Amino acid sequence: MTQWVENPTGGRDRGAVALARAWAEVLIRPRRLFRSGVAPGDQAPGLVFAGAVVLVEELTRVATGAAAYPVLSGRPTLSTVLFLALAVVLVAPAALHLTAALQTLILIAAAPDRAGVSETVQVIAYAAAPCVFAGLPYPGVRVAATAYASVLLAVGVSDVHSVSLPKAAALTAVPAALVFGYGFRGFAALSELTGLTWADALGVLG
Repeated sequence: MTQWVENPTGGRDRGAVALARAWAEVLIRPRRLFRSGVAPGDQAPGLVFAGAVVLVEELTRVATGAAAYPVLSGRPTLSTVLFLALAVVLVAPAALHLTAALQTLILIAAAPDRAGVSETVQVIAYAAAPCVFAGLPYPGVRVAATAYASVLLAVGVSDVHSVSLPKAAALTAVPAALVFGYGFRGFAALSELTGLTWADALGVLG
């Protein structure tokens, strides 16, 4: 799960400039990034990238008053910093690896030429790039951001794990729903935008 190699080949460069370039590239030319920037065992840049996305998204929620972190010992600022650190350092990496494990299980039967778990971690991390906008108080923007992230995940899985794009879209549906629908609150934004709830959807299906 936490596969590392001593001297990984390929992958992304390190540093703030490389991080910004990766963000722009995955939004504009995702196939280029997934083909050249995802390397076996080179998880570090992807983990940093995912942490940066979560940090920006959560800071946006804090700035707009959408985040409701508990206040500890009557210190709201310190509490906010603590919960932001937990989200970036602990929650994001754990969620990323658990989702990569789930995605790998889904790929086992459907993608015989698949790459490793490390590459899956990187794909999910970079696919989250649009979610820097998921903290904005505009449901339409949040829906668009999480929907585009879901598309990027399908593109990344298609390229890295050697499956067709339609097949990748099906294989990534559940992980995308968990990460972008629930984790980045895409479903909540869709409900806010349309007024529909899961109860309404189940009623239609029933």
